[in-house]
Formats: sequence, C-alpha cells, structure tokens
Amino acid sequence: MRDPRFRMALLLGLLAAVGPFAIDMYLPALPQVATDLGTTEAGAALTLTAYFLVFGIAQMIYGPMSDALGRKRPLVIGVSIFLVASVLAAMAPNIGTLIGARALQALGAATLMTVPRAVIRDMASGADAARMMSAIMIVISVSPMLAPLTGSMVMTFGGWREIFGVLAGASVLSLLLILFVLPESLPAERRQPVRLRAIWAGARRLLTDRTFLGLTMIGGFGMASFFVFLASGSFVYTREFGLSPTGFSLAFAINAVGFFGASQLSGRLSGRFGLERVISGAVSGFAAATVVLALVGWAGFASLPVVVGGLFVANACLGLALPTTMAMAMDPHPDIAGLAASIGGTIQMLTGGLMIAVTSLFLENSAVSMLSVIAGCGILAFLSAAAALTTRQLAA
Repeated sequence: MRDPRFRMALLLGLLAAVGPFAIDMYLPALPQVATDLGTTEAGAALTLTAYFLVFGIAQMIYGPMSDALGRKRPLVIGVSIFLVASVLAAMAPNIGTLIGARALQALGAATLMTVPRAVIRDMASGADAARMMSAIMIVISVSPMLAPLTGSMVMTFGGWREIFGVLAGASVLSLLLILFVLPESLPAERRQPVRLRAIWAGARRLLTDRTFLGLTMIGGFGMASFFVFLASGSFVYTREFGLSPTGFSLAFAINAVGFFGASQLSGRLSGRFGLERVISGAVSGFAAATVVLALVGWAGFASLPVVVGGLFVANACLGLALPTTMAMAMDPHPDIAGLAASIGGTIQMLTGGLMIAVTSLFLENSAVSMLSVIAGCGILAFLSAAAALTTRQLAA
C-alpha cells in the first residue's frame, strides 16, 4: 500500500467495479424479473443484452472526452447518468421500461470502463501498466464473488427492485470518491481538443494495427464467453442443476476466484517472461479448457461439479490473459490513450453483446448449449492471438 501507483489502481478498481456490480448483482434476480414483469426468459435476458451493447458503444464517447477535458469530468458525468438510471430501473413498471433503464445505466457506466484504463496509461507502460491493471483486477474480481451474493441477500429482504436501490447508493459513493479523492492524471497542457479529423486519424491508426486489433479481440471473445455465461448461467444452475439463487451465487463466485487468483500473477509473470509469452500461454489454455469442457458436455457428463470445475480453469486462464492484453494493446499509443481505451472497450463489449444476441436464437439455456458457445469463444480468442502474435510467440 506504500506504492502510490498501487493505491491509485485500487481506487480505480473501486470505481470500475460499479459497472460489473450492476451486472453481477442482478443475475440471481433474472428469473424473478421474468415472473414479476410477465415476460419470457429471453425478454429478461434482453436487459443484459441492451446493457452490453450500449455499454460498448458509449465508450467511444468517453475516451475522446477524457482526452479533451481531463479524466475526472467524464467520470462525474457518467456516474451521474448511472445514478438517475438506477432510480428509474427500480421503479420500472414493465420489461420495456426496465430494458430502457438498463441501457441508460450502461451509458453512464461506460465511463468507468474507459477512463480508468486511460488513467493507467497516463501513469505507466509495459509491465508496470500490467501490474496496475492486475491491481485493478483485485477489486473488479471481488465483484463477481460478492455481487451475486449481495443480490441474493437483498432479494431475501426485498426483491429485484431493491437491488437497483443499492446500485444507486454505490453510484453516490463513487461520485464522492471521484470528486474528493481521485486526482487528475492528465494535465491541461497534454489535453487534446475533440477534433473529428484527429479522432478519425487516430481510429484509422488503431484499426489498421493488426496487433492492437488481435489483442483487443482476444479480450472481446474472452469477455463474450463470460457474457454468455451471465445470460444463461442463472437459468442453467437454478433449473437444470436445482440450485437456489444463493447456491448459484456461490457457484458463480468459484469462477471469479479462478479469474481473481490468476489475474494477480499476470504482472509478475509479464515482468519475468514478457507480455507475449503470458498471453499466448493463457489464450491457449483458455481455448483448450473450453473445448474439452464442451466435449465432456456433449458426451453426457456435464454435471454441476464438472461444469464449475471446468469454468474455474477457463476463467483462471482469462485472468492471466485480459490484464496483459489490455496493457500490451495500449502500450504503443500513449498519445491517444483515451481513444485507444474507447475503441478497445467498444469492440470488446460489442463482441460480447452481439454474441449473446446471435446465440440467443438457438441457445436453449441448457448446460451443453452454454458450454458449446463458450467453447466457440475460446476458439475465436485463440485465432485472434494467432493474428496478433507471431507463430513463435503463440507456440511459446
């Protein structure tokens, strides 16, 4: 805690965790939402799809905004929107209103995904940036462990509407941290006015960078696998495996433990072996684990312990891959860190949201179908690594 960079990373992690909390805390309530609002499972899942899609697109706003206005003002604007949306969601009379409120929530929460990455790039690069990303993951990774359990506890004393009341309170706390604790990391002399021509030039530079795109898509397909689990897991675990909302939360937390534990090794391993070796090994492990798990499911052995254990291994590999891909993708672009964070985050979130939207057409909310889609994400992540890294690096 003596390292100011580590303290900054923990603070950024607290802020960045609000967005995942808005997803994970709500998961145990999906079946209840479908019942209370008189909609289908697919209708309830649309509240997640809308969140992911808007969350991805909105990041394109906050990156250039933070390059022009500094890092703090976009955070204040976004968190304020999130606060209003949380109140609207708590009062939603029907599924359409709830979907709209969730989309507005995502519009605000997107700032908490984009700006912290840019702050890290303001302060560090290379292995140091990976260490800061890993420190952020300490806080973010606790969210999937605590958020569903918190949501289950809130539902014990209230219902799904009270969950959004708790999220509104979290947004108030976030505003106080931003206003009174978070320092500004981008001085006025380094800010760049929003110019469409400059944004287009920066975007073209990033989108023609094979390494940037490949690394970004590794994260995109990795996050897509997680999003597929978010959309289907509560139904699979409670209906196919017979778990209660609290039981689902505990099983979900095991996945988070794997991600959390591995993410803490990413900075140390990156410093010792290099970012490329860590990424190639982690992505290969993720692809192998998800494909084997899907094959086991198709063979008829997708029991609860097997699914939980297999996803634990897969998420541990993701815990190594995601912080290092984020750091390596942004490292060559310090002058457009905000734009790089925006484009990277947008691509990743849209990949996840579109994967849910496409697979929901045939996803049966069964363990086998869920694992099959997750395996597809693992294969696509591996192919993205092959495009981003050299053959020697991929095989290392």
